[in-house]
Amino acid sequence: MADQPSRPADDHDDERRDFLTLTAGAMAGVGACCVAWPLVQSMNPAADVLALASTEVDLSQVKEGQSITVVWRGKPVFIRRRTQAEIDEARAVPESDLKDPQSDQDRVKQSNFSGQDMPQWLVMIGVCTHLGCVPLGQKPTDPHGNYDGWFCPCHGSQYDSSGRIRQGPAPKNLEIPPYQFTDANHVKIG
Repeated sequence: MADQPSRPADDHDDERRDFLTLTAGAMAGVGACCVAWPLVQSMNPAADVLALASTEVDLSQVKEGQSITVVWRGKPVFIRRRTQAEIDEARAVPESDLKDPQSDQDRVKQSNFSGQDMPQWLVMIGVCTHLGCVPLGQKPTDPHGNYDGWFCPCHGSQYDSSGRIRQGPAPKNLEIPPYQFTDANHVKIG
């Protein structure tokens, strides 16, 4: 058997091998993305969860001195259209008298559409900061405690007309959710 002469390396074969390696790698990357995409998408919140992320409330029917309760993210949100007397009473309280010092001005927002202060509108999460009860005070017939605000009958926490803790075991004021006024009659919570 005669020895066959060795064939010199062909540049064409090297280029072809490089092309096939690159193409196979690219196809593997595309395949991995096709497999990973549904997994990543499944981690995004569902449409019903996104719908709960914010809620818009029509305030046009709320009269001065009235309160309404809406649900946002499964929690009650108290919206009160305060009277001028309630605003004055809340602003007259020295912060040194408060368990969780916060001024009334810090608890209400300006409107986004006009840049004006909207102190008559108090928007807060209606969950007692002690053990998570829902305080009374939204209805005219509810007890409002000693400070004309909200009263949690479970352990006696009392909040003033700005939702600040004034008496009882609750350590903090009622929480203010993120909200903004979209026009004179609508507020978007969340």
